[in-house]
Amino acid sequence: MKKALAQERLVVGGREIAVSNPGKLLFPKAGHTKLDVVRYYLEVAEGALRGAGGRPNMLVRYPDGIEGEFFYQKRAPKSRPGWIEVVELRFPSGRSAEEVVPREPAALVWMANLACLELHPHPVRAEDLEHPDELRVDLDPVQGVEWPQVREVARVVHAALQDLGLAGWPKTSGKRGMHVAVRIERRWSFDEVRRAALALAREVERRAPGIATSKWWKEERHGVFVDYNQNAKDRTVASAYSIRPTADARVSAPLSWDEVESCDPGDFTLASMPRRFKQIGDRHAGIDDGAGSLEGLLELFDRQGLGDAPWPPHYKKQSGEPRRVRPSRAKLLIEIARAKKQADALAGLERWKKRHPQVAAHLQPADVLVDAMRGRYTTWTRIRVNLQHVPADVRPAQEPLDPDEKTLSSS
Repeated sequence: MKKALAQERLVVGGREIAVSNPGKLLFPKAGHTKLDVVRYYLEVAEGALRGAGGRPNMLVRYPDGIEGEFFYQKRAPKSRPGWIEVVELRFPSGRSAEEVVPREPAALVWMANLACLELHPHPVRAEDLEHPDELRVDLDPVQGVEWPQVREVARVVHAALQDLGLAGWPKTSGKRGMHVAVRIERRWSFDEVRRAALALAREVERRAPGIATSKWWKEERHGVFVDYNQNAKDRTVASAYSIRPTADARVSAPLSWDEVESCDPGDFTLASMPRRFKQIGDRHAGIDDGAGSLEGLLELFDRQGLGDAPWPPHYKKQSGEPRRVRPSRAKLLIEIARAKKQADALAGLERWKKRHPQVAAHLQPADVLVDAMRGRYTTWTRIRVNLQHVPADVRPAQEPLDPDEKTLSSS
């Protein structure tokens, strides 16, 4: 039997990089190895660096592949080549960390060797960490909403941006949603960019109230949530060409607006994207040609007269922010499970449904709230059920969680 290579040495841009365990299977069902991930990022490096290059990146590492444990690493490893650039970021928590700033294909290879499948850049350049140069629109469908509705909301976003004199650059998220990146002038703070994104979300909801929402509380949402909080400081999203941890190794695919009408997220994978990139190049090649102004969106925010929206719980109370109190219908929420792995939490949900078949029969897809909760280094899953569609006389009381991994809430 042929012995597996302990490492493979590559020379990229004159830099020699050792890829350890190159045959390690990171995507068991698709059959992709760590070396496949390395080669993918080399083939799409120009586009990947256009999205994530020159920016601090949080490392999201999958050392045992997508079916194993993964973790977030804000701090660049101390043991790193001297040519790996880092920059110190300060977070709302008061902590600081040196994060990796990739600027060349060799840096992408080095990150892939750490089993960083995803690229998670901050919306700032390393040269100016306090003024974002990108407003990010994250279209996040609630449970039960299908892809055609996401595309429909994306078209509304496009029209709203055009009316405001801004250029939006769409891409699949690589999962169920879609992202739209808007390059902006570097003269507004994170809080101002979030306020502009909130104004846009509310405008999209006004134009398409039946299919889009800007509501912060999950139990109030319907259709596609236009997530403005991705613009808060310390937030990152998977950038263009980022591989996602799905069984078929999907990637976040830059699109032209013409392609939004007919695209499907499953069309873009680690295996297929290099061929597309070679044939048509980067659909976002012109994204840096011009930066837009947020003045129109900030003026719209003032005209809307709705004030700020709640911030995520780990952010300090903001000036003008409403009370972080859940709506009255929250009393209809019961919690089902907390688990390190989503599959375990969902299994607990199925057990709960079997115990309460009458209740389960009344639930609509959006009534099941599956929350990916981010701890300091990892995520965990919380499942809640909204009983709003369940007759009052059959609504069950809160039960002990199943499973109940109690330490997760303080991670």
